[in-house]
Amino acid sequence: MTTHKELCDCGVSRRDMMKIGAGGLGLGLFGGVGPVPYIFGKAHEAVAASNSGKILVVFEWFGGNDGLNTIVPYSDPMYYKHRPTIGIKEKDVLKIDAQFGWQKALGGMKKMYDEGKVAIVQGVGYDQPSFSHFSSISFWHTAAPNSGNEYGWIGRTASALDPSGTKQNLIVNIADAQTLSVKADKHVPLVFSDPVRFKRDVFAQEKSVTEVLGAQTAPVGDTHKYLVDVTKSAAQASELVRTAWQKYEGKNNPDLRLLDLDKVAALIEADFPTKLYYVPLRNSLFDTHVNQASPHDRQLQYCSDAIAGFFNEMKRIGRADDVVMYVHSEFGRRVPENTSLGTDHGTAQVNFVIGNGVKGGMYGAPPSLTNLILDGNLEATTDFRRVYASLIQEWMGADAKQVLGQEFKMLNMFRA
Repeated sequence: MTTHKELCDCGVSRRDMMKIGAGGLGLGLFGGVGPVPYIFGKAHEAVAASNSGKILVVFEWFGGNDGLNTIVPYSDPMYYKHRPTIGIKEKDVLKIDAQFGWQKALGGMKKMYDEGKVAIVQGVGYDQPSFSHFSSISFWHTAAPNSGNEYGWIGRTASALDPSGTKQNLIVNIADAQTLSVKADKHVPLVFSDPVRFKRDVFAQEKSVTEVLGAQTAPVGDTHKYLVDVTKSAAQASELVRTAWQKYEGKNNPDLRLLDLDKVAALIEADFPTKLYYVPLRNSLFDTHVNQASPHDRQLQYCSDAIAGFFNEMKRIGRADDVVMYVHSEFGRRVPENTSLGTDHGTAQVNFVIGNGVKGGMYGAPPSLTNLILDGNLEATTDFRRVYASLIQEWMGADAKQVLGQEFKMLNMFRA
């Protein structure tokens, strides 16, 4: 069978391939399981064209982090009334002021807060909250609660930064499969979990076609040329990622446990052109329905140490002023402890925005622990899209209204 016929038999036109690429399906680069997008263009040219502009890293704490046991309202007696057993005692908090304190496992983040580099945003959520992990995280990914959007908020931010889609590798997603937040119209995110095994991955139905592509050098038509170019680009991008990882010193440091943030640090040190990184926490312990205290303490310490270590790495490589990190979960926890000494799915949560460019402090109104809603839950005081708007426009310099579809009041949490 000829190359031309085999491509025709697969029933995919060049236009179809463009659509598949924009949706993150089909030919991909991956170090794990599932469909992941390929990379357009010549990655080495993109690296050469990179600059020292601002970078946003989103660190998603999936599972539903308990904000009340993260930033502890130790001065409010209602906190201990609702949580007589799992409530964190005043003597065990790292105090911020006369009302709030950090959970003691968060020493790394607390130190950065004391240096004026952490914004704590209270009461973050949305109207008509969902208690489903997957429904709620989809709302956060699309910035469209109880409605929907084909593309994610990070993907739409990329489109606002580069409407023509000419800047390659603008988005990196460190994950086992593409996260909805990075799905974009004109940009195809680079998705991988293991830099060492980072390679092109395809569905079984695509294997025969990709084998043909790998064996051919001279394209026989427009579609064939496009696919051959994609194949070459995929190989180039995966090689660049592997090289960056091999050269990164932090991977060999046993005291530097950055979770998946080490992959981000390696690419930033290698001057990769990415401006938007999305890192969902894997193996999360945040869904604390039973015996919450110990697993929650450990998970907070892992994350806090990783964040502090990451920014130490940014300082080492001279990029600390360029990078801001945003930390959120898909929801908080119910205010009263349950009979299993844990907490159930809740509503409003606490967010963090971290970096040298941040005006540290407390933002947003703390939710009331007296006037609860929906059977013992916090009423959100800060729409999460206000945080997004601040990140998109105040930090990244894109048009937040264009990305979010409506105007949200920003929080003014970045230094001039």
